[in-house]
Amino acid sequence: MAATDLTDESAAARLSVAADRLVNRVGHWTPARWAAPAGLTDGAPVRADIMFGLVQTLADLAAGAEKRPSRPVPRLDNDLALPDQLRVMVADLLIAAPPADLARAASAVESTAASL
Repeated sequence: MAATDLTDESAAARLSVAADRLVNRVGHWTPARWAAPAGLTDGAPVRADIMFGLVQTLADLAAGAEKRPSRPVPRLDNDLALPDQLRVMVADLLIAAPPADLARAASAVESTAASL
């Protein structure tokens, strides 16, 4: 196995693991929990907005990997769909993105998880 294959696999594994952990952590959240602020300070963004920002970031990375323009991800009426939207974006990235983009995506997922 070539060194680049190992890099591909480790970046993909890191993204998969980070996304699975985040989905397992938030997949059972209620609408009220999604609507709660992510921090204790006044004006902290709500959790759903943070997660949606992650979904958009991943969509932009996937668009770049597929050599197509970025487009806004539809914001669905029900925040309970956010974990599913995350799964779709991760699946797209795992198919199309080079290791550097997979690593950026994993970092974004890990950062988002820490902020929620």
